[in-house]
Amino acid sequence: MGQLDIDSVRRLLPGREIQYWPSLPTTMTEAQRLANAGAPHGTVAVADEQTAGQGTHGRTWHSAPGEGLYCTVILRPKLPPDTLPVVTLALGVAAASAIAVETGVACDLRWPNDILARGRKLGGILTQLHGAAIVTGIGINVDQAAFPAELAETATSLRIESSRESRRASGRGQRRETLLAALLTAIDEHIALLEQHGRDPILRAFARSSSYVEGRRVTVTSGDTNLVGTTAGLDECGFLRLRKDNGETILILAGGVRPI
Repeated sequence: MGQLDIDSVRRLLPGREIQYWPSLPTTMTEAQRLANAGAPHGTVAVADEQTAGQGTHGRTWHSAPGEGLYCTVILRPKLPPDTLPVVTLALGVAAASAIAVETGVACDLRWPNDILARGRKLGGILTQLHGAAIVTGIGINVDQAAFPAELAETATSLRIESSRESRRASGRGQRRETLLAALLTAIDEHIALLEQHGRDPILRAFARSSSYVEGRRVTVTSGDTNLVGTTAGLDECGFLRLRKDNGETILILAGGVRPI
């Protein structure tokens, strides 16, 4: 794909503060800088390429030029700080909704921040509290026809998924511009829902969109600790309940969740 046509995105979202760079180490750093300078709610930093894209748990995010959607959104919602875990879930629901509407690809959400298709990583969300703002990075694999060897078995893209659905070997390219506009609009809608109606609608929506929330045998890795059990729903704060094999139910506050 060619360079992102950021002017077309600005036309689709008049009034939105959109900062764009052909290449950055990571959009997270730029968004943090903008947040420190007082950038308003909804401001977004977008890059065509990230040379040091950030993933969760200190991992990097593969961010090849022109092939994915790499952005960080500054949020200033009227919410208490302890709502941050549910904000992450709301962003996942928003991303899955935008992807389905724009591309027809159905997503599965893996708690707390992975966007999957057929069990492979399609996108991810990184949410951080930065002063009075929530800075949230979103990466979506859009037009990759293949991945580096170390990701080939675990990653996918909208191009690959649409190729499978259409049974065409080449796959159809996706317009990143309309996907970005749809994503930002969906984020606005879901954050407003959280502000106006509280956590419950988001928790229910995430549970409907995720095969991982309840009844899934998983391994949870947190630091050097590995826990095995069956997922048993979300608590009222958006944390994951895990029922261990000895019958004890514990609350997972953070960690990498993988299926068994």
